[in-house]
Amino acid sequence: MIAEPSAAGGLPSRRENAVHDETVPESAVQNGSCMRNGNLKTPREKRKVREQCENIRRNSSSSRRVSQLQNGEVVEAVTLFEVVSMGKQAMQSVVDDWVEAYKQDRNVALLDLINFFIQCSGCQGMVTAEMFQSLCKKDVMQKMTETFDEETGLQYKKFVAYPWILTVTWPVDMDNEDYPLIRTGPYWKKFKANFCEFIAVLVQQCQCSILYDHYLMDTIISLLTGLADSMVRAFRHTSTLAAMKLLTAVVSIYLNLDVNKHNAQRLYEVEKKRISGKRTNYRLDQLERKRKEYEHKLLEIQNMMNAIFKGTFLNRYRDVIPEIRATCMEEIGSWIKTYPDGFLNDSYLKYIGWMLYDKQAEVRLKCLLGLQGIYSKKELVSRMDLFTSRFKDRIVSMPLDKDHEVAVQAMKLLMLMSQNCEDVLSTEDCETLYQFVYTTHRPLAVAAGEFLYKRLLSHEGVEEVRPKGGGEFGASTDQLKRLICFFLESELHKHVAYLIDSLWDWAGKFLKDWECMTTLLLKNAEEGGEALSDAHESALIEIILATVREAAEGHPPVGRGAAKKILSAKEKKIQLEDCTKITEHFIIVLPQLLAKYSTDAQKVANLLQIPQYYDLDVSSTGHLEKHLDALLREVKDIVAKHSDMSVLEASARTYYILCSGEIAIYNQVDHARTQLIDELMGQLNQLLDGFWQKEEGFCMDAGKISQMHSALRRAAAFHNAHDLTKWNLYDKTLRLLVFEMEHGILPVLMILPALQCTYFSLLWQLAAVSENSPKETVFALRRELRRFSQICTCFLHHKEKDVKEKAFTILCDWLLILSHQDSNNNEEAVGLLDYLPSTSLQEKLLFFIQEHVFVEEEEESKDMAEEEERKDESCKLDDLHKKRRLLAAYCKLIVYNVVEMTAAAEIYKYYVKTYNDFGDIIKETLSKTRHNNKIQSAKTLILCLQQLFQTHTESQDSSSGVDFSSASFTNMKELARRFSLTFGWDQVKSRESVAMIHKEGIEFAFQGATGVDGKCLPPNLSFLLIISEFSNKLLKPDKRLVYAYLQRYVAEPLPCKGEKWQPLIWYRNSLLANEDEESSVLGSSGEWSPVGTSKTPSFKRKLSNGSLPETSQNEAASKTPGLQCASQLASAAGRSRKRLKSREMHLQEHLQFLCPGGLRRRYCKEEIKTEDVSEGQAKNTIEDVDVDVVGADQVVGVVSIIAKLRPDPWRGLGTIPSLTIGIKVLTNTDSETLKQSREAGSDQRGGSVLLDVFFTI
Repeated sequence: MIAEPSAAGGLPSRRENAVHDETVPESAVQNGSCMRNGNLKTPREKRKVREQCENIRRNSSSSRRVSQLQNGEVVEAVTLFEVVSMGKQAMQSVVDDWVEAYKQDRNVALLDLINFFIQCSGCQGMVTAEMFQSLCKKDVMQKMTETFDEETGLQYKKFVAYPWILTVTWPVDMDNEDYPLIRTGPYWKKFKANFCEFIAVLVQQCQCSILYDHYLMDTIISLLTGLADSMVRAFRHTSTLAAMKLLTAVVSIYLNLDVNKHNAQRLYEVEKKRISGKRTNYRLDQLERKRKEYEHKLLEIQNMMNAIFKGTFLNRYRDVIPEIRATCMEEIGSWIKTYPDGFLNDSYLKYIGWMLYDKQAEVRLKCLLGLQGIYSKKELVSRMDLFTSRFKDRIVSMPLDKDHEVAVQAMKLLMLMSQNCEDVLSTEDCETLYQFVYTTHRPLAVAAGEFLYKRLLSHEGVEEVRPKGGGEFGASTDQLKRLICFFLESELHKHVAYLIDSLWDWAGKFLKDWECMTTLLLKNAEEGGEALSDAHESALIEIILATVREAAEGHPPVGRGAAKKILSAKEKKIQLEDCTKITEHFIIVLPQLLAKYSTDAQKVANLLQIPQYYDLDVSSTGHLEKHLDALLREVKDIVAKHSDMSVLEASARTYYILCSGEIAIYNQVDHARTQLIDELMGQLNQLLDGFWQKEEGFCMDAGKISQMHSALRRAAAFHNAHDLTKWNLYDKTLRLLVFEMEHGILPVLMILPALQCTYFSLLWQLAAVSENSPKETVFALRRELRRFSQICTCFLHHKEKDVKEKAFTILCDWLLILSHQDSNNNEEAVGLLDYLPSTSLQEKLLFFIQEHVFVEEEEESKDMAEEEERKDESCKLDDLHKKRRLLAAYCKLIVYNVVEMTAAAEIYKYYVKTYNDFGDIIKETLSKTRHNNKIQSAKTLILCLQQLFQTHTESQDSSSGVDFSSASFTNMKELARRFSLTFGWDQVKSRESVAMIHKEGIEFAFQGATGVDGKCLPPNLSFLLIISEFSNKLLKPDKRLVYAYLQRYVAEPLPCKGEKWQPLIWYRNSLLANEDEESSVLGSSGEWSPVGTSKTPSFKRKLSNGSLPETSQNEAASKTPGLQCASQLASAAGRSRKRLKSREMHLQEHLQFLCPGGLRRRYCKEEIKTEDVSEGQAKNTIEDVDVDVVGADQVVGVVSIIAKLRPDPWRGLGTIPSLTIGIKVLTNTDSETLKQSREAGSDQRGGSVLLDVFFTI
């Protein structure tokens, strides 16, 4: 694979760290004095090496920093790593300079390149080298290790970079999460691109000279292979990326050489034929030598490719780090596409197929992108048969991937496979993929739309029979019929807007062919063409409406896309042109369509929505006025014929749109509207007069009831969009409602529209209140508002379910409007009209929700068993939608503080039980209430759990205690767990809420405890198990506060014996789960320990300045043995992490909890001995000390590292001291320091110093 290098003589070696360059003398390397043959035996030898290297650095600094005079300026040389990371210099010149240096002294230049790769891995250590020839093979095998030295706290990696053995040294705490490839920020943003470009340019510039010297590439490949086998993530990631990019560059060189070889071969054959029969000349010999030279280079390149692939790719494509696996998959896809003759076979394709099942989306995505490059070329697809048959099912299933980008790219890959592979996808596969046009994720839907359009709609098949006189629409007609058939077969008739949006980017031209669509609808009956069925006509009208909406609005339908997109200037121009085209076409055609389908409510309702997308300026032109008159006549006839609410609302909205704004057609449309409303009110007045004459007799006439129902519905529909106050509709409908309250004989068909009309009348009166409104008018309106609220409240107990639900919905919206009025016009009037529900009304609303929404399944199945058997799935969905609307209406009252927030406790009880049906509504309510008031929201959550616990306790036998295994108790714990999950990952943001939950929970758990000493079992102690679900949301400092607050209710020591006290022990353990000292007693017999016991600090974040604040001599003298123990632990932190961890574990095994009277820490057998640490020693040992600062950068106040005895302000005892090593958070008494810290900007996140709402002691 890699040719043996020739024996080298004296080898000048170099090593460089992040800043300095060091040159190791030739004698030092050859004699092994620098590294003792690469193996440092003792600490003294290692220290000697460091001192020697420092001397070398000082002596060689002047020679390394070569100053060159360029354009009168002195320019200092920098390392390759600095040049590449800065990216300010052209990569071509950087590589050229290095190649020149390599030609002058290849060993020095090569060590520069080696250090470049090491530094690109983020390693700030040293690199030394020794000759391979100086060691026997057995010694070399022993040196291929990665070891940890406990004395120095350093790690060593030895590996072959032929012909050298390299030793890389780095600190043990080298951060795997921080190296150049993954660093963020503007400086490192382009590092990866610059790094890859450097490797590509390096190979490109070396291809004509030093690439084949059996030295450069052998060393680089050995180096990258060795680093790729490291346990350190930074080494593996960087070297794997470099090796993969190196192989990519080498493949390009191979292809160029192969072309040159074929050219040389062809010239050779031509030359040979030309001189046939003659003796060989010089030209022929030259071509023969060149051809053999190319063959030799190709063989060497092939060896390099095999070495990189087998040495790096085969070991790293299954690496535990997903970024490394993704890099391997990305590059192998590039190799196969670039060099198919060498890589396009099953031996290489299998790796991509296997990694399609990878758990990480990034890896799967790279596999799909690589396959797209292969399947996009028809000449390569024929060689993919075995791979396609093996992995087709997996690819077909990947549009269902949970990662959106993977799903999109999988759909695009299937599109390429469908185009370039014959019959690779079955009919079942295609039908499955077609349905993705209805998905809510728009990029996936658009990709599926391309698949549907190119596979089905634009397919050139047998043309359908074309309508007479419409030959120019033949192609579009065929596509439309295909689209209609697909839409009807998919059986998703309410989602046509999603289908059109998916096809818009690919079939926008024929979807905007409204002339063809309307011609297909109108000419069927007139000219006897092939008539569309009723279902096809309905589908085509829905498609017309969806295309008009898409063209006019320019954004996806609701639910597909987060918000309306911002249109570019070009898109706005297209949108205006489409609106003009829509107006000019449909203002002529729409009256004809309405006349044809005037009796079909569904078709008419859809057609009447088209005018709202008109460009009214275009419709105001003179030549279109006659068509406008025809439209108004048709709408008037439709209103007279229909009582369907969707048709009536669409008609009312049409009048509203055409009357809006100061346009030329306003007077014309307003006159038609007034004329229509006069007729409607006249019909209603006539029916009402007949009703008041007959009353009970009227209610017995089904025909009269139907007429009254239609008249009231028309009035309600128009009153929703138009102000009908001058027709005095309010008094007429209110009289009907009062009559129903008194007698209760009105049919439902009259009550529902009457309620709606009365509601709209009051809303128009409320909106008319202005600054100049007299007080008499305001008081009269206030009286009517109260009266209508009482009517709705009364109807909550109506015998008809529909009336109750309608009254509840109107009442909720009514209360919300009255409590949130706009006070810009008349603040005094708004204050008079303000109305908040009473306590009794709030109770009625809550009871209604419990009775009509959260119905127990058992009761529902018993009461409505026969009815449920008759209901189909659509009816069940309709019932669910009604319940969701009722619940949403009530939850809005909670969110906007119309009713007390504590009412939400009754709603939260059903969060888990009804999660599938109402979980999203309840969760959104919880989120909004928490945003309004975090503390009150937390109290509502704990109130919900308390009520459930009390219900559970009452249902249990008091003598047997609480059954922890019962279904109700398990459900409570699950509900608490779900509540805990709603707080998210930001513990600082939710710390006050979680602390309040624990505070209220502890107080509830110890309610009713007899005796001052607290040794009697509290009746609600089991509730601690419930609130323990929130312990993991507490910050460590807050856990200590909660722990201290808990001890106020518990005597010390407490004999926690028996199962009855287990909830207390479990809750306590949940608070101390992450504490080092307490973890040793979690499984103990249950003896209670005081909070004042000292604990071993956990080390997590390094001090920025590497030292701790100095303490005064008095403080040092007053240290207790416990404090000296803590100092000893702190000094040990400067040593290796493994030693520190083992020491802490040893202490944890032997520390005993003592009584509050003593703070001494002892082993089981002997006392911990402490010794003074001098100032110089402290500086050395404290250098790497880690301090637990969880949440420190979010609290308000000065965070300082302290190690002194102080009384615990949260203990409530005052006399028991506690040892604190870690975070000091200022209390309210530290006002001056707190003021300074706020001025310094320490309150960036808005967190509190201490939980003021928490423990008030």
